[in-house]
Amino acid sequence: MDSAVLSLLGAFLLSIIGLFVFIWSLRKGLLVENPKAASAIFVQGEIGHTDDPALGGQQQARLQAAAAEPGDACHLPDAQEMADRIAADRSSAFPVFMFIAFACMWLLMGGIAGLTASLKLHLPDWLVSEAWMTFGRMRTMHLTAVLYGWITNAELGIIIWLMPRLLRTPLMGNMWIMMGGALVNVAIAAGVGAIGAGWTDGLEYLEMPWQIGIFFAAGMVCIIGPVLYTLVNRKVESLYVTTWYHTAALLWITLLFIVGKLPGVHFGVQQAAMNWWYGHNVLGLWFTPVAVGAIYYFLPKIIARPIRSYNLSILGFWTLAFFYAQVGGHHLVGGPVPGWLVTLSIVQSMMMIIPVLAFSINMALTMKGRMHLAKHSPVLRFMMFGGFMYLLSSLQGSFEALRSVQQVAHFTHFTVAHAHLGAYGFVTMVLFGAIYFMMPRIVHWEWPYPRLISLHFWLAAIGILIYFVFLTYGGWLQGLAMLDPARPFIDSVLVTMPYLKWRSLGGALMVASHLVFVLHFLAMALRFGPNRTGAALFSNQPQAMELAHGE
Repeated sequence: MDSAVLSLLGAFLLSIIGLFVFIWSLRKGLLVENPKAASAIFVQGEIGHTDDPALGGQQQARLQAAAAEPGDACHLPDAQEMADRIAADRSSAFPVFMFIAFACMWLLMGGIAGLTASLKLHLPDWLVSEAWMTFGRMRTMHLTAVLYGWITNAELGIIIWLMPRLLRTPLMGNMWIMMGGALVNVAIAAGVGAIGAGWTDGLEYLEMPWQIGIFFAAGMVCIIGPVLYTLVNRKVESLYVTTWYHTAALLWITLLFIVGKLPGVHFGVQQAAMNWWYGHNVLGLWFTPVAVGAIYYFLPKIIARPIRSYNLSILGFWTLAFFYAQVGGHHLVGGPVPGWLVTLSIVQSMMMIIPVLAFSINMALTMKGRMHLAKHSPVLRFMMFGGFMYLLSSLQGSFEALRSVQQVAHFTHFTVAHAHLGAYGFVTMVLFGAIYFMMPRIVHWEWPYPRLISLHFWLAAIGILIYFVFLTYGGWLQGLAMLDPARPFIDSVLVTMPYLKWRSLGGALMVASHLVFVLHFLAMALRFGPNRTGAALFSNQPQAMELAHGE
């Protein structure tokens, strides 16, 4: 039995097991609406107290006043539970800071490589003196640096920071996590260097040579162990939905990567099937669950209200697990693969509308009557923007899987625009917001220049919208030109030129936003700017800032 069939069969069996677990949970009443579980992110008496550490004292007061509802004044957060949360934050501070620092470095490097590759599409003779400067290598270095360096490091930082908070248990096994983070980033650095030198496995999202990928997989295993051990030793009764998303995502990405990088197993058409099984699942079973889980935590935390329906959140998790595994097959439309494989992928792509709508409806109901709070909270703006882009990119992705759409969009810039809408408009914007929330709690220092947060948001938001709108339209025109037998192929290239220039403009704005973000991060870490509320980095008196801001 070949590896492609084994992979599909394994995914099918996992879905069946998941279905039986879902049925069991129904019989046990675990999906009965659970207000206690929906409020698990709050300590006793905290509901009604807004929280956005990116804000100064006066701005926080304005947010609180705008969010106030009758009865809030009688809530008094429990002091002991607050102390437990602060202890949990302290336990994870150093490894989380390490992951975020690495993420910022790779974001800057990957963004510059991506802008360089974009410019080369309409300036082909620019930077061609060395092999590593060519488009093929520059674009692949950008992909590896951003997807593994930026997104993976940032998501690991978020998971490791939120787990102790959600479980109300200090993080266990810090040294293992630090070693895992070092192995992961050694692999990323070596992978980017290998690609620049021309050594690559030549598979989309799996370009890193398998000899280097061993270090990445080993690093992820080192991280999973302490996270699961912390989960087993939790002090909470109800697991909040973010814990489900983040725990599953850690297990999924490690399994996906190990299977995808197995040497000497995947060949020919089987290799293509495996490649897009991995390529789509790394987006839907790693990047997406962590970002969705982050929104489920940070958005209610900022507005000081539980999510509207805990049932919808669990429904979204399980349907994501059920339907996503075979979505990648639609990238093989027209290829020498079995028709049933592509049809299965299209069906599951359309079924993905269910978890997306479950999430979107839940967030819309949670934010009902509170949309105006976004003008007060910069972190909330990032979360709301990312949540809306998740809805847009997911619906577009489901319909893009249809053969009638693929006929035009396949092999065009339309697909590139869609990928960036998901990876940047959704995932990256959520990661930005999460880091703005987390960092003051990690280093006990306020963001020194709050206006830079708004500048960052608008540069990134306008940049990705320009990138997506113009490249989508240009890619569609490119597909129509390629389908027209009366037009030479060069027409499909020339028609995209104006839109490729708009792509570079959008990319330049995004890179400018990265510069603002990383410089602001460095200013905070190095103690530049106004000295307001704060203590020394990783100090022995960690409560000053949290209590000053009503954590």
